[in-house]
Amino acid sequence: MKREISRLLVGIVAAAISVAASADDKAAAKPAAAPAAKSSGPVATVNGVAIPQAQADLFMQEQMQRGAPDNAEVRNAIREELVRREVIAQEAKKKGVDKNPRFQTAMQLMQRSALVGAYLEDYVKTHPIPEADVKKAYDELVAKSAKKEYKARHILVEKEDEAKAIITKLKGGAKFADLAKDSKDTGSKDNGGDLGWNSPDAYVKPFGEALGKLQKGKYTTEPVKTDFGYHVILLDDARDATPPAYDQVKANIQQRLQQQAVEKHIGELKKAAKIQ
Repeated sequence: MKREISRLLVGIVAAAISVAASADDKAAAKPAAAPAAKSSGPVATVNGVAIPQAQADLFMQEQMQRGAPDNAEVRNAIREELVRREVIAQEAKKKGVDKNPRFQTAMQLMQRSALVGAYLEDYVKTHPIPEADVKKAYDELVAKSAKKEYKARHILVEKEDEAKAIITKLKGGAKFADLAKDSKDTGSKDNGGDLGWNSPDAYVKPFGEALGKLQKGKYTTEPVKTDFGYHVILLDDARDATPPAYDQVKANIQQRLQQQAVEKHIGELKKAAKIQ
């Protein structure tokens, strides 16, 4: 249950960051087209109850965050949905559904979630991550990343004796690609065991360590044991690793730092609160 609550909080935080980022992007970017004209009066009136324009605007904002355009067609669809909801809501009140304790509890939770989301959205807007912090995190990431990338093949079997038998066959002149057809790894067996280009840390530790010690064109002369079984690994090629450009990962790093900052702030609020 605690894990589910944590996931819910992460979702609220991520939504707040997304909303703030979206607002910043809109402020910086020139709109491709003028938004649909909006009325200052209610969107519609259902049995004498007015549906405020503000509800339609908020609904429109949510849809735009999902990629919908701000045009007359979308706004008409939103109007119809709000009318539909109002009709149902009025009928629910007639039936006394709003007096149901379960409904009232659900409304309290929804109101609290909306309040939390609004607060975190405001916090993200007023506490942006400095560019210098993002660049520093990028530099640290590059410094820690692998310096080499390897193009490897492997054959995965269940037992150590099977792996040793494969190594014996390789020493006798058998082709790696032919032996790979009996590999347990269904994703690579039909491609001669090819795993493509990756850094050592893309694999489980024993595999990555063994791969980093191989010379080009050589294979492991002892089986490599992992949780998946026993591997025989062949190094096809190696090259210097090229880290992603700063502009490619800047947004992701910024979001991660923002998430960390929000989590830290929540921790500070909890620490200052009197919780019994």
